[in-house]
Amino acid sequence: MSAFAISPTTLSRETFVSTFGGVYEHSSWIAERAFDAGLTKAADTPDGLSVLLRAQVEAAGEVAQLSLLRAHPDLAGKLATSGQLTAASTTEQAGAGLDACTDDEFERFQALNKTYVDRFGFPFILAVAGRQRTEILENFEQRVDNDPDTEFREALDQVHRIALLRLHALTQER
Repeated sequence: MSAFAISPTTLSRETFVSTFGGVYEHSSWIAERAFDAGLTKAADTPDGLSVLLRAQVEAAGEVAQLSLLRAHPDLAGKLATSGQLTAASTTEQAGAGLDACTDDEFERFQALNKTYVDRFGFPFILAVAGRQRTEILENFEQRVDNDPDTEFREALDQVHRIALLRLHALTQER
């Protein structure tokens, strides 16, 4: 079982939020709420902290959840091409080869991004770690036809998966 270099339960609120506030894209409010709710020893592992952070998202309600989804960038989108992604998103997208799209793949991503946002009101979200761009495009093409409730839930589940992967990455940085 992986562990953090320093136990989250020993951190001050400021340090906890500084350390874990970016786990959910541009949404430090989740770490703030988790800290304020009280951390247990379970928070000293990535999986345990993930459960606590996830609970804050799930309890926050649909308006806050939608805001969280909208905080995510498009895959292979304008922020990526202009170098404006967070460091974590840049690494994740590059790891999946999204920074090396062919012209045809890039055009397909752009068209799917527009269709998806027009349909659902938030960007397509997928934990891309361990996936290649062709697989991501296939997943994108399948999910764009989901009904709104199914896709909202799937997007939230993907956000939680991304957060868990980022928490595990923090244990690797020792």
